[in-house]
Amino acid sequence: MQETIEAEIPDELEISRVTFEGPELVIYTDTPQEFAEQNGLIPQLASTVRKRITVRPAAGTQVRERDAEAQIRNLIPEKAGITNLQFYPTTGEVLVEAEKPGLVVGNRGSTLREIQQEVGWTADVLRTPPMESSTVDNVRNYLIQERDERQEFLERVGDRIHREPTSDEEWVRVTTLGCCREVGRASFILSTPESRILVDCGDKPGAEGEVPYLQAPEANPIPDIDAVVLTHAHLDHSALLPLLFKYGYDGPVYTTQPTRDLMGLLQLDYLDVATKEGRSPPYESEMVREELKHTITLEYGNVTDIAPDVKLTMHNAGHILGSAVSHFHVGDGFHNVVFSGDVHYTDTRLFNGASNDFPRAETLVMESTYGKRDDYQTDQEDSERKLTELVNRTYENGGTTVIPAFAVGRSQELMLVLEEAMREGHIPTMPIYLDGMIREATAIHTAYPEFLRDGLRERILHEDKNPFLADQFQQVDGGEEMREDIAAGEPCIILSTSGMVTGGPIMSWLKLLGGDPENLLLFVGYQAQGTLGRRIQSGRREVPFNDRGSRSEQLTLRLGVDSVSGFSGHADRNGLEDFVRTMSPRPEEVLCVHGDESATDQLSSALYQELDVRTHAPRNLETFRFD
Repeated sequence: MQETIEAEIPDELEISRVTFEGPELVIYTDTPQEFAEQNGLIPQLASTVRKRITVRPAAGTQVRERDAEAQIRNLIPEKAGITNLQFYPTTGEVLVEAEKPGLVVGNRGSTLREIQQEVGWTADVLRTPPMESSTVDNVRNYLIQERDERQEFLERVGDRIHREPTSDEEWVRVTTLGCCREVGRASFILSTPESRILVDCGDKPGAEGEVPYLQAPEANPIPDIDAVVLTHAHLDHSALLPLLFKYGYDGPVYTTQPTRDLMGLLQLDYLDVATKEGRSPPYESEMVREELKHTITLEYGNVTDIAPDVKLTMHNAGHILGSAVSHFHVGDGFHNVVFSGDVHYTDTRLFNGASNDFPRAETLVMESTYGKRDDYQTDQEDSERKLTELVNRTYENGGTTVIPAFAVGRSQELMLVLEEAMREGHIPTMPIYLDGMIREATAIHTAYPEFLRDGLRERILHEDKNPFLADQFQQVDGGEEMREDIAAGEPCIILSTSGMVTGGPIMSWLKLLGGDPENLLLFVGYQAQGTLGRRIQSGRREVPFNDRGSRSEQLTLRLGVDSVSGFSGHADRNGLEDFVRTMSPRPEEVLCVHGDESATDQLSSALYQELDVRTHAPRNLETFRFD
């Protein structure tokens, strides 16, 4: 590779070392300033070697840090709002954290090139979140702290990805380790003669102990898996991923940057909830840190080598922040497999609709959460109208509206709806209390506005228009005493985790507000079979209540219960069919997963009859081979 590059570059440029760091090719040069002056050279080299390329200065070729900092600050416009500058002599990088990173990058990277020309350092640019986020800060600081060890890890991964193939055979197998004819514990193994890749590793809501079948032969030995790919951060896809590191896995986890931060937040909370409820957590928090250290983040649309014979491209799934439809290109065009993850096909207030346009796609592994014949969600506008009516009615009756919501996705969608409704006078202005991780998850959304819908992105980047900073949003940070004061106070709205009423602060709100018929419990998201949320939604009013490990008691609910269906992050039956119908190219085979038995069967049957594609509703521990 180094010989190829040296043959392509001008004689005055010097290369000291070429190495793979994960999927990227890194060129260390003794002439970093001269390299930066060659406009268009890096894209040309990337096209020649068909790799993503980063150029870094060889040690000792950069301007001294103190002098470099002054020059960098002079090159970057003051309006960029630099909040942090850190130098890493080992790799020749300088971390630039700023409120407006676009101004640091410059038009088509012009400012980055200027920095390298002037001081020799390669700039790595990050956005300072408009809302303070302890998760984003902790993750970034941890990765900075582990930078040297992570460097060794990336070089090891690079060697493994770019090893010489050992087999001339061509086939692909998909093995189902979970979420077949059920919702939850999503997990699959994608196998080729050369490599094995694990896609997702989640838990099953409301079913303690039901974990993915990691003991299956296709998944073992776990330490030899080439890569893990995480489609999104929800716990039914990510909760048990740290277990892999407990079992000896030491390889990469590929996902998007916001998913990396969100999965850390949700997994640590998962451990905390288990401890508070007297259950033994399946792994220690140290395993979450190991997972973060091994994460390689990808941008939507970037084609990335993750194994000698597999390339991965992630596309927007429209489900939650950073969620991805994952496209696997196996061999030299031999077979292409798409894992939908969870998708929302049409635009929402938060996200653009899921992408389903691929160069090639023979096999689709498709979610079926709302795959039944009658699983049609209310139109978004009608859903918002119904939500407004229910909140108004409850307020007029002197009651409080309690909404169990997933911290990631649905909560932020509802915050946007409620903020606009109050701003435009459709509902009275009243406090909206955020309990659990909702505010922290919202702060992470503001750290990655490029993953949000176009108009919302622009509003967040202007502090005076950021809807998430509205005065009515108040964090519940005073524990049980604050909850009691809120419950005894004026009518308000409460958004609280957990979204399926499987634990967390929602249990306290049921105890405090459940006895008053003027209050309303409003479901806005999917309630999986076996969860307390599903039982309440289905009419049950006597519910078990365990007060943080004390003796369990029965709680009688007298508050109103209602549901609004249009706020789900999942496509409904129409959306699922439309995703496949309009997919380019249309797949030859579809595996319908991540839905209960009737949902997967009915969607599978409909796709076969309407689109003339081969379909299956797999069971767990089935393997499908594609030759």
